[in-house]
Amino acid sequence: MSEKSRCKWSTGGNELYIDYHDHEWGVPQHDDRVLFEFLILEGAQAGLSWSTILNKREGYRKAFSEFDPAKVARYDKAKIAKLLRDAGIVRNRLKVASAVINAGAFLAVQEEFGNFDAYIWQFTNGRPIQNSWKTMKQVPASTKESDAMSKDLKSRGFKFVGSTIMYAHMQATGMVNDHTVNCFRWTQLQGRGTKIGEGVKCAPQGDAGLWP
Repeated sequence: MSEKSRCKWSTGGNELYIDYHDHEWGVPQHDDRVLFEFLILEGAQAGLSWSTILNKREGYRKAFSEFDPAKVARYDKAKIAKLLRDAGIVRNRLKVASAVINAGAFLAVQEEFGNFDAYIWQFTNGRPIQNSWKTMKQVPASTKESDAMSKDLKSRGFKFVGSTIMYAHMQATGMVNDHTVNCFRWTQLQGRGTKIGEGVKCAPQGDAGLWP
């Protein structure tokens, strides 16, 4: 049996990398807890390699209450200090504090829109953007959609939500299909999650983030 053709960024990593590419990256996500998880992980990635975050994913899951925004929003100074001693996550004070701030802002969005899913998917009109890149060099670092998303999130008090980070969020949660056309996943993801409420409802054990 011939080896599957994959996006070039995934081929130099370990099994976690390949599994993430094959089962999560680009799959439309509509579960609020998963969307919150990706916000935390992608904010943590800023300035670091994605492999660093992927290898710490389970550490983040344990440290941040299984990515329950209601619980994370209640973290106090003592809890933040404890997290900064946790080797299972990136121990950056600004990134840890931003996760708590973002949890509170996340809850506010849920209150206003009913769920975060309805809010975030409005930036692509509820449908994944289907791209047709031949090489990863063609893939942009940000787009007008991620610019608008970033601007609105910042106005709501979110931190570590620059346009590049939010484009990574779009790629990870299937708001955009950026698999290259030669990748077996590009074809499989055509037409997935065509409107709010469809697509993956819960995440398999893998992860999110911008391709390296």
